[in-house]
Amino acid sequence: MGGKLFKNFSLFSATLSFFLLVGIFAILFTYAQKSMHTFGFDFLYTEIWEPGEDDEGGIFGGYIPIMGTLMSTLIAMLLATPLAMGIAIFLTEIAPGQIVKPFSIAIELLAAIPSIIYGMWGLFYFAPIVQQIFGGNGVGLLTAGIVLAIMVIPFMAAITRDSMNTTPDVLKESAYAIGATKFEVIKDVVMPYSKGGIIGSVILSLGRALGETMAIAFLIGSVMTFPKHITDPTTSIPVLLANNFAEAQDLEMSSMYYLALILFVVSFTVITLAKFYFFGRKNTHRSGE
Repeated sequence: MGGKLFKNFSLFSATLSFFLLVGIFAILFTYAQKSMHTFGFDFLYTEIWEPGEDDEGGIFGGYIPIMGTLMSTLIAMLLATPLAMGIAIFLTEIAPGQIVKPFSIAIELLAAIPSIIYGMWGLFYFAPIVQQIFGGNGVGLLTAGIVLAIMVIPFMAAITRDSMNTTPDVLKESAYAIGATKFEVIKDVVMPYSKGGIIGSVILSLGRALGETMAIAFLIGSVMTFPKHITDPTTSIPVLLANNFAEAQDLEMSSMYYLALILFVVSFTVITLAKFYFFGRKNTHRSGE
């Protein structure tokens, strides 16, 4: 009786998650129809976001928020990836045993800090530094990218560390036995063996960076202009949705659903690629056993 009940509950949970995913896509697609029929694919290249005077019409394009999302994410990944790799290598191959655990706990605690705290910290601490070093008003694409990088580093470093820890000791000891240095062992043994986990951590962190909202809302500037310099303010899809959704009506509301649908598809594609990559490696390992 208990086993059958648990089986049915598990089936219900799995089915519910599938229908939730399909339901969210269906709602976004349905409410985006008006904007899709009005603007078509020109929506992707239009820089104007201007509601009509009667709040029912207007011209809306997603080019600036889409580019703002992609550029802030690119800056974050360029900064976060080498730092996260360095942290993971230090914790798995270089650090003395007595400091590995406290450092690992600190990294994991950084991942648990709410994003709004990162946003406030970035606004009051990082924005003046960026303004002093690079000019501008401190709030813009670069500041948002730096803080976004700080947010994804713990996530990426923890997954990469766990992946590197799966490298069998016998492989590393064999390399040391034939005279390899620590750098050569890391480069030629640890990195190739844990390559799948490293790539997966980057892709999963990319998915999180694409959808980040609250911290970026504090830091990116929230203006509908294309940035000419890296320190200029602009906006992103999550920030535009968060700032304008409550007051939007009719065609503007539909355009925001169109933007949300684009973000959903991009994020879903990134996560799906990561899943297929992991499943591919898992099946390869099983067939090789």
